[in-house]
Amino acid sequence: MIIGSHVSYGKEGLLTSVKEAISYGANTFMFYTGAPTNTIRKDIDSQNTKLAWDLMKENNIDINNVICHAPYIINPATPDLEKRNFAINFLIQELQRCQQLGIKYIVLHPGSSVDISIDEGLANIVTVLKEVLRKNIPVTILIETMAGKGSERGINIAELAYIIKEIDSPYLGVCLDTCHLHDSGVDLTNFSSYLEEFAREIGLEKIKCLHLNDSKNILGAHKDRHANIGFGQIGFQTLLNVINNEVINKLPIILETPYIGDYDDDKNRLYPPYKYEIKMLREKKFNPDLLNLIRLEYKK
Repeated sequence: MIIGSHVSYGKEGLLTSVKEAISYGANTFMFYTGAPTNTIRKDIDSQNTKLAWDLMKENNIDINNVICHAPYIINPATPDLEKRNFAINFLIQELQRCQQLGIKYIVLHPGSSVDISIDEGLANIVTVLKEVLRKNIPVTILIETMAGKGSERGINIAELAYIIKEIDSPYLGVCLDTCHLHDSGVDLTNFSSYLEEFAREIGLEKIKCLHLNDSKNILGAHKDRHANIGFGQIGFQTLLNVINNEVINKLPIILETPYIGDYDDDKNRLYPPYKYEIKMLREKKFNPDLLNLIRLEYKK
């Protein structure tokens, strides 16, 4: 199983990310090259990047399975021309940073079509991505499946198919997100049916990555609120079935589940659950007391 989580990109850049991933027992990870909500970016330190590559090799982490995530401030669907131009330029910059770091994939939220029709929003996404891909940077953009909150686009196979077919690039693929799929109305207990439709309309070869999250919401809620594995409305066994599907089980699987709060602590410390969730998924056995065990472990 190729499994890891979102990790930080700290003072040492990619080296910080690798060290954190290793601490969770992961063999892949996902990171932002800077804060997801602003444009501030530090220059990439080539020495630390080389150290990160060496450390990955020593710990059996294949860099080809490592994922970057584009910042949330990029909205390709927007009707605002200035904001679309910003999306083009900043996404190009992020792709160039990925290339410097040796990363092959970047996940992108397709954006929200605020105050315009679905078709206009999709057309804007196509225009932006065509302009970005014209730069021929060898990094594949993975459009993430979205929950359908507000005017989000990319909320079903039809919308994804339109974008991918209009652009027709080997550097464009899809990242599935289990919470988003569930919240958009996809019943993951029948995941094989979803994949059959995906195969017909898009092609399974376009799926390059999976975000593995439970959901706090009922099926079709269109809210996008992640829950820890097995502690949400999707459930452990359903998520386990998804990652053991033959289409998914050789892809990078990334956890984006919430940190665990310590309710007995006035400072309300938050603890990463990833080491424990990864272990639970590898052992294929749900632990209903997992969240309390995490709190106790970090208090030691």
